[in-house]
Amino acid sequence: MRMFVPEGALLNTPENNESLMSESNLRRAREDGRVLESRALLCDNAHNLHVRLGNMRGVIPRREGAIGIDTGATRDVALLTRVNKPVQFLVEKFCGDTVYLSRRAAQSACCKEYLRTLRPGDIISATVTHLEPFGAFCDVGTGISALLPVSCLCVSRIAHPAARIAVGQSIRAAVKSIDGCGRITLTMKELLGSWEENAALFNPGDTVPGVVRTVEPYGIFVELTPNLSGLAEYVPGVRVGMQASVFVKSILPDKMKIKLVLVDAFYGDAVYSEPKYFLSSGRIDSWIYSPKECVKIVQTVF
Repeated sequence: MRMFVPEGALLNTPENNESLMSESNLRRAREDGRVLESRALLCDNAHNLHVRLGNMRGVIPRREGAIGIDTGATRDVALLTRVNKPVQFLVEKFCGDTVYLSRRAAQSACCKEYLRTLRPGDIISATVTHLEPFGAFCDVGTGISALLPVSCLCVSRIAHPAARIAVGQSIRAAVKSIDGCGRITLTMKELLGSWEENAALFNPGDTVPGVVRTVEPYGIFVELTPNLSGLAEYVPGVRVGMQASVFVKSILPDKMKIKLVLVDAFYGDAVYSEPKYFLSSGRIDSWIYSPKECVKIVQTVF
């Protein structure tokens, strides 16, 4: 069974190491239909990609650079932006010391053998490739993109995906939906724990770090984890994005609330850490965020 993963995931594996791509290994990969990966060194004036292949010269012709290039559905900028980045491909043919490759064929195989088998609720690997205010674009295999909306990144309200993730970061996400054209939408918040799971990390009487996410006349919402926020009384001068230290006053599962006392708020560099996944593999049919004691039910049904 062929392996289909985001571009960059194969580069340092033994069978894809650039220095080991001899002609015999490349011919074997062609026979096996194995997806290989290397770094694009150049996009020439005809928009052919030139790829590092040990002692061989690797070329991905323009029309083989991505699905949709030949029809105009994908713009040539998708080829230009691959320079100095990993690309995945299938070996097509040999001509002297030149090996012709196809990224489009690898992407087509990924769509047919992997992406079209996915169902909502499946948990997959992805790599963040681009950030916009409305969400993050992620590579879900051989450079094929899926959208992770900002509202699906976490339960906490954030203004931009950059508050949570960074370009180049490898993440786990669940398939939220697949439309009639095969476009995939992802969601991450269901993997980051329920209210109870996150609240269990804190105790009344603790003083803990947080980030100010919302300021209202009636109070300040401070994020304690990506899927958990508490409410502190309003304090003049506090702004969204400030780092904070807060005293945990009480934890109320029946009301799904955490009461906080703001100890300090200040401008400082955000501290990034890898997401803490409570789920990271398999699939989920439904996910309930709210505690059992709470009358309000917050859930996702896939």
